[in-house]
Amino acid sequence: MDMIERFEAMLAAGQDNALLRFTLGGAYLKAGRSSEAVTHLRAAVTQDAQYSAAWKFLGRALADCGETIAAAAAFDHGIEVAEARGDKQAAKEMMVFKRRLTRTGAGGNTKV
Repeated sequence: MDMIERFEAMLAAGQDNALLRFTLGGAYLKAGRSSEAVTHLRAAVTQDAQYSAAWKFLGRALADCGETIAAAAAFDHGIEVAEARGDKQAAKEMMVFKRRLTRTGAGGNTKV
């Protein structure tokens, strides 16, 4: 059983929290399965809107899916959260990701 399968089994068994969703989303993102990552990362930030790392991964996953407007919005929200929490490194990383996103001019779709 690989890592994704283990985390999915935990979720199926009724364990559902922001950390599990973040970890599962990150595993899907790392595996190149961005659309599945989006589902879990959205759940993570719904459960804990102050989870700056989850906002960062959500923005990256949305960008990978071509959802540039939604990705930019996720980065914006994540930057706000990170700055409010004093997490300067996460805020800087999201600013860089957002700048790259807008610089590439990727048309992407407009889902938010």
